[in-house]
Amino acid sequence: MRITAVREISVPLEGNVANALVSFAEHDVSLVALETDVMRNGKPVTGYAFDSIGRYAQGGILRDRMIPRLMAAKPEDLLDASGHLLDAEKVLRTVLRNEKPGGHGDRAAAAGAIELAVWDLNAKLLDEPAHVTIARHYGRQGKADGVNVYAAGGYYYPEESTQRLVDEFNAYRELGFDAFKMKIGGAILERDIARIEAAMAVAGEGQRLAVDANGRFDLKTALAYAEAITPYDLRWFEEIGDPLDFDLNRQVAQAYVGRIATGENLFSVPDVKNLVLFGGMRPGKDIFQMDAGLAYGLTEYARMIDLIESRGFSRAQAYPHGGHLINLHIAVGLELGGCEAYPGVFQPFGGYPPGCGVGGGRVRPTDAAGFGLEEKDALRPWLARLAN
Repeated sequence: MRITAVREISVPLEGNVANALVSFAEHDVSLVALETDVMRNGKPVTGYAFDSIGRYAQGGILRDRMIPRLMAAKPEDLLDASGHLLDAEKVLRTVLRNEKPGGHGDRAAAAGAIELAVWDLNAKLLDEPAHVTIARHYGRQGKADGVNVYAAGGYYYPEESTQRLVDEFNAYRELGFDAFKMKIGGAILERDIARIEAAMAVAGEGQRLAVDANGRFDLKTALAYAEAITPYDLRWFEEIGDPLDFDLNRQVAQAYVGRIATGENLFSVPDVKNLVLFGGMRPGKDIFQMDAGLAYGLTEYARMIDLIESRGFSRAQAYPHGGHLINLHIAVGLELGGCEAYPGVFQPFGGYPPGCGVGGGRVRPTDAAGFGLEEKDALRPWLARLAN
């Protein structure tokens, strides 16, 4: 088995939403295809993946550096011991050839898109869902009956209104979600408190509502928000300050009795190690949100999970950022605490196809081979365009 073509395309995100720092109106995502010489039903078996949501596409890095390295490799140097599947770690090592340590930014997401496509491809070759392939590879049982899930949204819109937030969360409830996450920090504190109270009217209680500042706050503002939201007993306070300001995270963790959550903007094992050592994260309490699609793929992500466990934390504290099918399969396969969903924003990538079971606070993937990206109606035309 060998790779015959590697293709990439930049796909724009739909909608005009913003968090406390970033407008997503101009954002796009790198969608990647690994085509092979294995034929099924008259078509080559192809693995698809994308980097994730929240960064820009990495077409230049993929086209100029990583895809040429992959295509220049000897086919046998990319295979696992069976000779019938790709070895994700070997593929990752190949696309990172001649890259210096550090600089974990767009490069990490570009490599992640390719590495994750390996898992989709291997699962399709084995004719099984990706979470089964992932669980077997890492010696886990998996959670085929599903994992905990919450619907993420509550962004700031140009026509911002509290009623729009209420309507949005009610729509998610009708889809089967009973826990939610919203944005804060894009308005003054008093306005955000009013938005939180409106969202809680839908959520029903604080433990069904998380808030996300997207790294906006300095320490003074972070502590002011922490004090103001404490009475609401929220599920967690997310991405409070700059993702690499571990001291700020530590000080907030010491002052705030509720959970904090962070990690979505950490793209390497050393970054996560520093978070664990210096960020004040509390075993059994706080939430890790690293995202394989932004962090060199599943190979690096699994090492992150091993690291936090070696430091006394539980994989049940891991909820991958991203809100899409790929991270659902990872959460199920690695037996993580849960995952998020973007049922109303960040299309065509966000959320899950109708066949995924959502209800009772949990979600389970379908039985489709691979990640099942082909089951998402909005994404299917882009996959077809990439294949052709």
